[in-house]
Amino acid sequence: MKEYIEERAIAIANYIVDHNATVRQTAKKFGISKSTVHKDCTERLTCINPSLAAQTRIVLDINKAERHIRGGMATKEKYEHQLQACSRK
Repeated sequence: MKEYIEERAIAIANYIVDHNATVRQTAKKFGISKSTVHKDCTERLTCINPSLAAQTRIVLDINKAERHIRGGMATKEKYEHQLQACSRK
């Protein structure tokens, strides 16, 4: 594996662990795709640094378990905003 890929995988994992970031947030921060973030964290990192990979996996699993709640909250906010906009007219 190329050195810059290993460095990126470690940087991504540290960011996720330090900020409890989602895959989307991390991808946006580093300017890469969600697929790359996921592959770096799940496949490449296990070969490079297994303990960091385990910490990252914990955060990613928590985010995965909570994502349906965040999606529901976003939908609720969207419709509340639309309701407020309609009531102003």
